[in-house]
Amino acid sequence: QVQVVESGGGSVQPRGSLRLSCAVSGLDFSQAAMSWFRQAPGLEREFIAGISTSAGRTSYADSVKGRFIISRDNNKNTVYLQMDALKPQDTAVYYCKATMGLTSYWGEGTLVTVSS
Repeated sequence: QVQVVESGGGSVQPRGSLRLSCAVSGLDFSQAAMSWFRQAPGLEREFIAGISTSAGRTSYADSVKGRFIISRDNNKNTVYLQMDALKPQDTAVYYCKATMGLTSYWGEGTLVTVSS
């Protein structure tokens, strides 16, 4: 029933921008904490950004602070990740996660490639 679907990935040049979207269905989105993770080849999956149910609280990994912004639209059941000043090191598969209590749901990921 629950679906978590990322979109918006692609190729971009260094210092460019990209906006990822994550559409969620099958649960009460307004009660789900949302977050973004990423995994580069050969590395472990790492936390990037999180946002509370009401969007009153956000958190970011130090590596993306000041460059990435997480937001949500509860009317559209969608969470976003605005990515600015992209670096080659940002190249990874980006995953969206919805969490309700002790249960988490993962998307299948979208690839972001930053290269000149």
